[in-house]
Amino acid sequence: ILFCGINPSLYSAAVGFHFARPGNRFWPTLHAAGFTERLLHPAEQGRLIGQGLGITNLVDRATTAADELTTEELASGAGQLESKVRRYRPAIVAVLGVTAYRSAFGRRHATLGRQPDGLAGAGLWVLPNPSGLNAHYQLPDLAHAFGRLRLAVESPDDPESKRGE
Repeated sequence: ILFCGINPSLYSAAVGFHFARPGNRFWPTLHAAGFTERLLHPAEQGRLIGQGLGITNLVDRATTAADELTTEELASGAGQLESKVRRYRPAIVAVLGVTAYRSAFGRRHATLGRQPDGLAGAGLWVLPNPSGLNAHYQLPDLAHAFGRLRLAVESPDDPESKRGE
């Protein structure tokens, strides 16, 4: 699974690790959803690759908040993400943020969960943005959404793993 954030926060860019800003819930969500055996620190992001997980961003430019990005930047990032997917060939890409996904890929009515269209041969999911600025989702909600992805990957033929999509 390749997790794709929107863009780095100023803090993450300064320290050089994904989802490093205090208050970002990516790492606690990964753990709570069962992707990691323990809560990892952003500085341990290199451990994910051994578990078949990776991290990238749609846009490399760091901002205080993702809403500072332009539609053009997001669309350009979608093209760059497609190139990365062709190169690295993950089975699944999980874009973290439905609003950014809609803008980047021109899918105005997209919802969370498995997407009908893949991306460069990979399955495609949209999950809630784990940023602490996203007040719509608390940790249990994030863990549930991310957990549905984990279950779908672990049991792709299990109809129970597809419920709520």
